Order: sequence, then structure tokens, then C-alpha cells
Amino acid sequence: MGDHQVLDAVVVGAGHNGLIAAAYLAQAGRSVTVIERDEVPGGAVSTVERFPGYRVDRGSSAHLMIRHSEILDELALADHGLRYLDCDPWAFSPGTDTSAPIIFRTDLDATCASIERAVGSADADAYRRFVEVWRPRARAVMQSFYTPATSGRLATAFTGLTGTATTARTGLLGRRSGAMLSLTQELMASGDALLDRWFTAEPLKAALAWFGAQSGPPMSAPGTAPMIGFAAIQHDIPPGRAVGGSGALTEALLRRLAADGAEVILGTPATAIRRCGDHWQVGTDNGPRCARRAIAACHVRATLDLLEAGGYDATPLARWRREIAIGDGIGMAVRLGTDALPTYRDLPSDLPAHGVHSGLGLLVTDRAQLRRAHAAASVGELPPRPACLTMGFSALDPSLAPAGKHSVTVWAQWHPSRLAGGSSWSEQGSAAAAAIIAEVDRYAPGFGDHIEHTHVQTPEDLERELGLIGGNIMHVDMSIDQMFFWRPTADLSSHRVPGADGVLLAGASTHPGGGVTGASGRIAAHLALRR
Repeated sequence: MGDHQVLDAVVVGAGHNGLIAAAYLAQAGRSVTVIERDEVPGGAVSTVERFPGYRVDRGSSAHLMIRHSEILDELALADHGLRYLDCDPWAFSPGTDTSAPIIFRTDLDATCASIERAVGSADADAYRRFVEVWRPRARAVMQSFYTPATSGRLATAFTGLTGTATTARTGLLGRRSGAMLSLTQELMASGDALLDRWFTAEPLKAALAWFGAQSGPPMSAPGTAPMIGFAAIQHDIPPGRAVGGSGALTEALLRRLAADGAEVILGTPATAIRRCGDHWQVGTDNGPRCARRAIAACHVRATLDLLEAGGYDATPLARWRREIAIGDGIGMAVRLGTDALPTYRDLPSDLPAHGVHSGLGLLVTDRAQLRRAHAAASVGELPPRPACLTMGFSALDPSLAPAGKHSVTVWAQWHPSRLAGGSSWSEQGSAAAAAIIAEVDRYAPGFGDHIEHTHVQTPEDLERELGLIGGNIMHVDMSIDQMFFWRPTADLSSHRVPGADGVLLAGASTHPGGGVTGASGRIAAHLALRR
């Protein structure tokens, strides 16, 4: 076999989870190489010049979860140039004919005051109680995201939360068991059921439902209540906008890796993962890389293909492919260069200089719109009215656009990757993008007249550019049967591959799922270091 270098780890995939895994290993003095098929590192956490002078995100824009973790401090990413701006307001919902806009501020009092102006004191008081109850629950869910998904760890994360639940049972054991049953029922409830229990005004319910639906599933699905519950911890730490674009996180990780002597190779697809004596070999067209650990931080479907190419038993691979629900896409993005930001109607006068553009523009005021959009997508059709989320972060960070210009992203759901009737995205992409702009114009009249540059990312485009199979930005559906110790399937939920000791899994396909968390990369690195 001859002498060849055997590294401590080869990481397949330079998305943010792969880079985070590599960074922890390199920080601990391990030899690490990262292999990435794309010429642009970071995957969906990357920023490029789409239009002259504009820095435009390719995938994610607001970072909601990683700021609640220890990753940024543990890897000292601020020392490598990463700086976040608080998104405050962190969200807003437009007004209707009968209600004022709702502005979600980091300050809970200010948020409740806005809710009271919009829909009355009863729902404002209910929202305050909702945050009090769901804040510790959301913190517990977040804690569970950063440890391997086992029943014991999950139980530990939720220890002590029975005090947030109510029960009419009496006696010590009765109260304890009743509270636990009540708690678990609420955690497993649908988002819509949660909203109907807490609030009465539809505009508030719609805003929170659309916030929760950013994870992908409709809020009618079981187990989606915690996705809405995450709103409570935005009053602890709001979403962050990395200065220079979402890709600034990737750039800081690359500087961290370089400082610790790690290697990142771009434009080099992996072709196989195979056992090689007492270690693992990752094949590429430029020759293999050998390591004691292979960390697959790419899409799980790509990982299964690499294992099959390396001689892994095809029978379990075929079963896993059947069990993993990738779904049929979630949505699409329209990236815009403009000479003005959207001007929403009836906003209050006490906003900061950047207005509401630091936050997520939740342009839905009735959940019926969400239900119709999801129903249409389920049969391969475009939504009658797309549910839109706007982000105008150049108001917060002027470096994103030329002087006097703005960068605006509109994310919309639900848009299927497979269209009905033999239609294709090459035929429908422009019309779908026009419908999205028209929906923004509904709440910010005349905005479309200020658009100077447009880049459309259909589900097909997301798959082609970012490797997001089926256009699913979460890799795998975020339904309750594909979360925690079932993600991406029960056999693979430990971040390991049965019968392939030394191969570890990371990326959005694994626990805890999509979004900018860095969690699976951290988990995989810690498993590698412990072993």
C-alpha cells in the first residue's frame, strides 16, 4: 500500500457546520483537511457580489440560533474578525385595515406596547405571559440542540420545566405527573393549536405562525409549537446580522482554521469514502486524502452515495434513502438591488434610524394565506399569494450596497421543487418572482419601481448552486419524526454510521437540523476528540 500521510481528520463539505467541526479539531492541535466541491466556501452561509458593488447572501441572512450557543466564544471568532449587529426590531408584521403594525423589539415591554396598540391589551398581556412560560422551554430546546440527541440528554435538558405547566391533579406524585403530561402535550402540539390557546387576534397569530414556519413545516403539523416558542428567546438575544453579510461567519472560520494550520481545498468534490486499513480514505479526482476520522458534513444523500462508492453495504444504504424524507422544497428567494427600501404604511414614529429593516418582515396577517400556500405546494402548484419575509439589512450595514443603494432579500414559501402538469422552473421562475414582488408591493406600495437588479433563486437554483437536494434549505424535512433521535433516520441519529467506526456525520441533515446553528459541527468534533 505504500507510505502516505494519515491526517487526524478529513471533513467533506465546507458549509458552516463542516468548518466548525474542523475548527474545533484544529484548535485542539489535530491535523485537518476540509474538502469542498464548490469554489465558494460556506455553502448556504456565504456572501458574494451578485450585482456590482453589492454583497448578497447565497443562503441564510439572519443568524438566529448560533448566538445562543457557546461556539462563537469557544472558537474566539471575534478575534478573527466576526462582528454581529443586533437585529432590533427583530421582526415586524404590517398593519391591516383594522389593526396597526406589530413591532417585535428585544425589549419585551416595547413589544407588548406595540401589540396593545395593534390588537388590544388582552393579547399584549397574553404575549407577556407566553414569553414567561416559553422562554425557559425554548432555552431548554436550544440546549438540547448542542448535545447528541439521546433520550437521556433530552430528559436532562427539560428537567425542571414542569413548573411552566399547570395541572389540576393533587398530591405530590399527581401534581408531578400531571405537570409533565401537560408539558409534553404542549411541546408536541401544533403551532396553530398553541396560538389558538394563547391569543385571540389573527394578525398576531399570523405573525408568530409565519415566524415559526421558517423552519419549513406548516404550523398545522404536530410538534411545531416549539418553533413558535423560539420567539420568546429573541427577547434574550435577538437575531444577529454579521457585518459584511452572512458569509462573514464563514470568513472568520477560515481565518481561524488558517491560524491553526488546517487546510481547506475548494473546487474538489469527494468521490468516495472507503476504509483503508485502520483509517479512512476520502477519494477525490486529485487523489485521496487519508485520515483516522472522516467527517461527512455534506447532504446526507451525498454521504450515502460516497459510502456506496467506497464499498459500504448497499442494503442499509437503500433502506436509509427510503426512510429519509427530503420533501419537495420549501421556498424560493428573490435577491434585489434597489435605490430605496420598502416603505411600509402606518409605522410608529419612535423607531430607530434603520426603522424595521433590521428585522424579519413577516408579511402575513392571516394564517389562511399560509394554509393556502402550503396546500398549493403540496399538489405542485405555485401559491395563490406567496407568504413573504423581507430583509433589508443594508439599512443596518451600509457595506452591503453602494452609497445610496440597498440590498433587499425576499424569502417566500411554499414553492415545490416539482411543479405539476409537466411545468418547469425555467418556465415559471420569472412569474413566481413577479408574484413575490407584487406581494411586497401590497404592503409597501411602489417598492417594485425602485428595483434595479434582480437575482432569483428557485428551488431548482438552490439545488444546483448550493447542493440543496429538492431545494430543501433544511436538507431533510423538519417534521417531528425527522428530529432529535430520528434525524435523519434512527440508525444515523448518533452522528455515526453503523459498521463504519471513524465516520462521523454533521450538517443540516443531522441533529438538530437546518438553520445557522453550528451545532452538528460542534457535536461531531467533540465526538471525534473524545474518541
